[in-house]
Amino acid sequence: MAKPTKLKPEEARQRAEERFTRTKQRDEDARKAYEELDRVQQAEASKTSRLRALRLAKEAADVEAANRAAEAKAASAQAAAERKAATRRAKAAKA
Repeated sequence: MAKPTKLKPEEARQRAEERFTRTKQRDEDARKAYEELDRVQQAEASKTSRLRALRLAKEAADVEAANRAAEAKAASAQAAAERKAATRRAKAAKA
């Protein structure tokens, strides 16, 4: 086991200051890293929110388009049925 060496007061003070400086720098680096992480998370949440809004708008537009297509199909079927009925009536009138 190594013998502890007796440090001069100036050496002890210098080592303590160096240790304090390293700790302070490490704390500052950690704070900056957390701030960057927070910025990244906020940007991601903003992007996710924007994309969700776009998706919901697209889904609503798709539903509206499907409803219009269904209405057009129903109207077309109704018109075809009316033409068919008119044709039958015309044939019946001739007979």
